[in-house]
Amino acid sequence: MTPLGRIRRLPLSFQARLMLTVFGFVSLIFVIVAAVTSVMLNSVLEERLSQQVRSLVTEAGPWLIGSGAEDAPRVLDGLQVPPGTVLVLETADGDRSGAFVDDHFQIETLTTSQLAGLKLDRPEGQEQVRTMTVRGLGEFRVQAGEVPGGVVVMGMSTQEVRATIGELLTTITFATAAGLAVLGLAITVVIRQGLKPLRAVAETAQRVARQPLDQGVVSIEERVPAEQADARTEIGQVGAALNTLLDHVDASLTARQRNEERMRTFVADASHELRTPLASIRGYSELSLRDPSLSETTGQSLERIQAQSVRMTGLVEDLLLLARLDEGQELVYGAVDLTRLTLEAVADQRVAGPEHVWRVEVDEAPVIVAGDTARLNQVIANLLANARTHTPAGTTVTASLALDGMGSATRAILRVHDDGPGIDPALQGELFTRFARGDRSRARSTGGTGLGLAIVKAIVDAHHGEIRVTSRPGDTTFEVALPAKPVDPA
Repeated sequence: MTPLGRIRRLPLSFQARLMLTVFGFVSLIFVIVAAVTSVMLNSVLEERLSQQVRSLVTEAGPWLIGSGAEDAPRVLDGLQVPPGTVLVLETADGDRSGAFVDDHFQIETLTTSQLAGLKLDRPEGQEQVRTMTVRGLGEFRVQAGEVPGGVVVMGMSTQEVRATIGELLTTITFATAAGLAVLGLAITVVIRQGLKPLRAVAETAQRVARQPLDQGVVSIEERVPAEQADARTEIGQVGAALNTLLDHVDASLTARQRNEERMRTFVADASHELRTPLASIRGYSELSLRDPSLSETTGQSLERIQAQSVRMTGLVEDLLLLARLDEGQELVYGAVDLTRLTLEAVADQRVAGPEHVWRVEVDEAPVIVAGDTARLNQVIANLLANARTHTPAGTTVTASLALDGMGSATRAILRVHDDGPGIDPALQGELFTRFARGDRSRARSTGGTGLGLAIVKAIVDAHHGEIRVTSRPGDTTFEVALPAKPVDPA
């Protein structure tokens, strides 16, 4: 698309469109008035000039009797006509003479070339007045008449008429410009005042749109001012309707928050209460497995019970951790050396997944952040375990750590990259939700609860950090950004 095409598609505000419409119609009206006025005035002035020409011809009649072709200057001098008068005499033999009265009442004789360019028609009637152009002098309204032995053409210049029309059009132009300026100022004030409630509605909606309404305690305090929400006006009705809508949304968010808090409390309480019976089940199963008199079938059943109790215990612990993180608990802040945690986590994964290729890229200087050591260790371990369990043997997994930014804006960037099959694009937006499973996109050797990445995100969020993932076949990267503490080189 060309730049001009893009410009044409730019939307105009309602105020701009309204002002353009008003200006367009008013300008059109002024143009029509100016055109009609100029045409009518021109007609009136030309008719008046024609009458003056007829009067001149009538007055000049006695002076023209017995005049020859060379007598045009004498006739004008005797008549004492106004400036702009022209007189042309033509004999039956075709000889011509002509004279013109200039603005200083001086009589000028028309040149041979000027006379040769004139078309002197024989008069068809005493009332006929037409326009004739004289080279170098302009247009004239003239009347032809017959005199003994020839034809006389006498007229007056239309310059004054044209000047009057020009002055009128100039006056109308300046008056139109001034009127449009005043009109534009008045329209701007009126429209701005009229659209003020609508702007208040838009600003309120924009402020509400910038609020994070998807999580946490949310209360919408923004409302359209009461003076801009008068239900007696059309725009005021929009403001009142928005206020009512915001009241309903605020009530819904409050109800949602209460339900989330109840659910969070329930999950925390249930998880806490389930820990004891699960520990008992696990303990009794372990104790029972030590009995040498158990049959093979009973032993297998007890082993199955023990395995499931271990799995259930892990799920309960994860749910309890998420619930406490949601409540802002479970974190014990201190200075955490992410470099050491990364090196240790990669070393652990080398033992747990020897079929993978493990690499680590860190600087010699330690990367220090403020946070909970155990939880940040859990973040790194979960991301590495996630790469190990969701990729086939032989996949290269690289953990890298670096600093980005300067001063108080410095961030620690932790990346876990693998060259495995990648994540289905349809699932990438759901990876960090609870109980999300990526079975359809990545090969798995073991099962999971679907809470690993949800826990990672909850811990990162609690540390005021960010986590994101980019993935395509052969290139998957999880990136964690955490606020870093500057390290004194000394």
